[in-house]
Formats: sequence, C-alpha cells, structure tokens
Amino acid sequence: MGNLIKVLTRDIDNNSGNFFLDFENAQPTEAEKQQWEQVNEVLMEAQGILQDLQSYSGAGEAIRQAIQQPNDERVQETAWAAVVPLVNKLKKFYEFSVKLEGTLHGLLGFLTSAHCSPTQHLEQEQALARQFAEILHFTLRFDELKMTNPAIQNDFSYYRRTLSRMRINNMATEEENEVNNELANRMSLFYANATPMLKTLSDATTKFVSENSDLPIENTTDCLSTMASVCKVMLETPEYRSRFASDDTVLFCLRVMVGVIILYDYVHPAGAFIKSSKIDVCTQQNICMTRLPPSKSKTCYKSDSVDKKEHHLSE
Repeated sequence: MGNLIKVLTRDIDNNSGNFFLDFENAQPTEAEKQQWEQVNEVLMEAQGILQDLQSYSGAGEAIRQAIQQPNDERVQETAWAAVVPLVNKLKKFYEFSVKLEGTLHGLLGFLTSAHCSPTQHLEQEQALARQFAEILHFTLRFDELKMTNPAIQNDFSYYRRTLSRMRINNMATEEENEVNNELANRMSLFYANATPMLKTLSDATTKFVSENSDLPIENTTDCLSTMASVCKVMLETPEYRSRFASDDTVLFCLRVMVGVIILYDYVHPAGAFIKSSKIDVCTQQNICMTRLPPSKSKTCYKSDSVDKKEHHLSE
C-alpha cells in the first residue's frame, strides 16, 4: 500500500509505475472511518438496487393486451396492477441516484481537499478511494443493465399515459400520490438518458467543482487522472494483476478506469481527448477492449462522452 506514493506521471508510467491500489482489501483508517461508514451504507443499498434491476422483467405482455383491448376494463385493470409496483421500483432507483449524488460530493471533498496532493490522498485514504471506485463500478453496471432492458422506459411511458387519462376522466388514484407529476417529470428525464446513473455522477462532479470555487479544479481533475493511471498500470503489469484475488477484480478495475476517464472529460475544461491530456485515452481504450471478453467490451466503454469524441482517438 505504501508504494502508491510513487504514483505516476507519464514518465513514471514508462518505468512501470511502482504502485498498487488495493481495491479488494483496503480498510479505513481512523481519519476515514466516519466518512467511510456513511458511504458504506449507500454502497450496501446499491447492491440491492442492482439485484432489483437485474430481475426487472417488465409488464410487456400485460401492456400489449391492454393496448389491443382498450375497452376491456378487466384487461386494463390487470395491466395497471402489473405496472404500478414496477414504477415504484423505478422510483426507488431514481431516488437512489439522488442519494448517490450527495455521497459522491462527500467523497470528493475528502479526496480533493487542499491539505495534500491527489497522490497523497490515494496513498493515505485508500479505503475511500476504494469506495469511490465501487461507486463508479456500480454506476456503469447499473447503466449496462438499464441499456439492455427496454421494458423500463416502456413501462414508465405506459404508466404516465394511463395516469394522464385517469386525470382527464377525474379518476383519482393512490398511485398518483406516490409518483406525482413533478416527480414523474424528473424520472422521465432520468430514464430517457442512455446512461442515467453516469449522467448523474458526471453532473454531480461538475456541480462539486462549481460549488467549491475556492478549490482549484486541478485538485479534482488530477485525482481522476491519477486514479485512471493507477488502473491502467495495474491492468498492464502482470505483477500487479497477479495480486488480484478474483478475476472479477479485472472487470472492476476496467469499469473504474472508464468511469474516471468519463468524469474527467466532463469536468476538465478541455476534456480528456486532447493530446495534452493527463489521461492516455488511446492506451486505456485498447486495454479495455483487449482485457475483456467480446460480450463485455462494448458495454464497458459505452458512453455519450466517448461516442461524441471517438474520432479524437485516432489523432
């Protein structure tokens, strides 16, 4: 753990980069403990969110029947009864994204504070760095599951159409109290995004920078670029990869590397894709594509940010 202090510039990278960030076993120091415990509660909830999303099957058949038989009251009631609990799940997912935003602000406050450099933060606060990595891993995993499940938007669209029709017919519902019109609008914007949780994290990071104007933006961007480089070297170096207790840690490390690159691109005024960037995007993209099985390589590096700027990678 101690040799993380030797962290990387590009010159150090060329000399193999003597460091290892312990994503599997890092434990909080006394200084980290209070913040760590707060974040840990959110991360425990995140596991349940992923399980619920993974098992989300949708109400597609009931909705199809309701559309095909608009005058059959029993069919309409069946579809509505199927959709309402699913929308409550979607509400829970959205509300968790709001909670995650606040959690990220707390972590960034620790990892970018001015009392030491980004490298020293990662050296001294590895447990919090690990939690930051776990948030990024959760984010990309959530969005991967969401992108491959069209039932989410179909269910929510049907819910909103049906609720609107009920209002027109003056049919009050208890469900409207659960998801009022304002909340439904926010949820609609959230789920309309291809990668909603990543968008939440990107906006939250940008907001953190703007709200902490006394903190140089470099504190945040250097923290992100340093973590990206840490992941890169751990994945490139057989000695470090051999320390991973599980093959799943490789995928974890890849997702974290992708996540911090995307956040860096959102926050840095010039983005991550310029030649002078502190992030070696070309090399890191190649690592992502070659270290993954084919079924995972596309989703690991999928984001609006990357898609829009992909042409810079060949420069």
